[in-house]
Amino acid sequence: MSKKVVLVGSLDTKEKEFLYVKEIIEESGHETLLINTGVYESSTVGDILNKEVALAGGSSIEELRNKEDRGFAVAVMTKGANAIVKKLVDEDRVAGVFGMGGTAGTTVGAAAMKNVPVGIPKLIVSTVASGNTRPYVGEKDIMMLYSIVDIAGINSLSARILRNAANALSGMVKGNSITAVNEEKPMIGATMFGVTTPCVNKTREILEKNGFDVLVFHATGAGGDAMENLINDGFIQGVVDITTTELADGLVGGIFSSSEQRLEVAGAMGIPQVVSVGALDMVNFGPSETVPEKFKDRKFYQHNPTTTLMRTTVEENYLLGGILARKLSKSHSPTVVIFPKGGVSLLDRAGQPFDGMEEREALYTGIKENLAPHITFLEVEEDINDSRVSSLIANQLLDLLKTKIGGVKNANS
Repeated sequence: MSKKVVLVGSLDTKEKEFLYVKEIIEESGHETLLINTGVYESSTVGDILNKEVALAGGSSIEELRNKEDRGFAVAVMTKGANAIVKKLVDEDRVAGVFGMGGTAGTTVGAAAMKNVPVGIPKLIVSTVASGNTRPYVGEKDIMMLYSIVDIAGINSLSARILRNAANALSGMVKGNSITAVNEEKPMIGATMFGVTTPCVNKTREILEKNGFDVLVFHATGAGGDAMENLINDGFIQGVVDITTTELADGLVGGIFSSSEQRLEVAGAMGIPQVVSVGALDMVNFGPSETVPEKFKDRKFYQHNPTTTLMRTTVEENYLLGGILARKLSKSHSPTVVIFPKGGVSLLDRAGQPFDGMEEREALYTGIKENLAPHITFLEVEEDINDSRVSSLIANQLLDLLKTKIGGVKNANS
């Protein structure tokens, strides 16, 4: 059965628009499959009818019409579209996914796309694409294109936007069918912040010399969660979780907090991991005027005009150490924790704005008091960005991987 570009959308309100996109994609040489998530009747019924979507969502189209509850209808059709797209993915029938709409259409389309593996093209034309897209994109490679105007008919402007979107998706689908020569290497996940970049770059260089591809994730909440999801999906064979700063934002209330699964997936999946305490000296906020009033007496550093960093306290560091240790103590995989006593970021070392020996001691104590005996704990005198720390992190992971992937060796440069 051939793969098709799946269009997910409400034909009772966006029929002309979806048919326009469908035609362009088909003119590009791709077959399409149109899933109708609209509640009411339309001239075009789609390849998968709205009554099928409603049933897959646990209701009936008649109930949705009689209830006249838009929120309930969106929830049901979201669940239904989600289930149908997942089935299509499991049957290997999806070449790409397209959606469009306002908040409701974007919600339905994005939810369905989250079932689609990384690498399969996903594109949404949305009226909300210029705002906070994280609720829709999450940790998936979903492309969002701002519609400029509301998606209400085909006019000279909307036609250009939708044509660009259809051609972009068609190009990505075509590109996926081209086989490029690419050496497959085992993948390692790494986490990085600007203030841990020297450590991560040196670690990455060592691991790459030893035959690994290193995927570096920006530890901004979504970045850490993206790594956890790729571990869960089987893409990643080892982890150097150098920058665990998202825990601090989650504890204190910064803008880069991650989900509850952070630091737990590799351990549950049996993936070897080396973990450190990078950037746990800071909580992230936006511009200085956005910092909550309750923190006005704290120590701050203006990283750039849009990012304000707040130093974590002694008490917070003790709590963070406990959180990290308890999460890692659940691990069923070989796990090493490396603690750099000289500092946990470029800002937390001698002579720098966040240098804090008491804070580091509290973090150390929190870890030691809560870390299970089966987890290896190594402490070093240097700060986290010292090249000797990078070599230790890389070589510890290489040692852990020896039992899982053959042919690796230690390297100190």
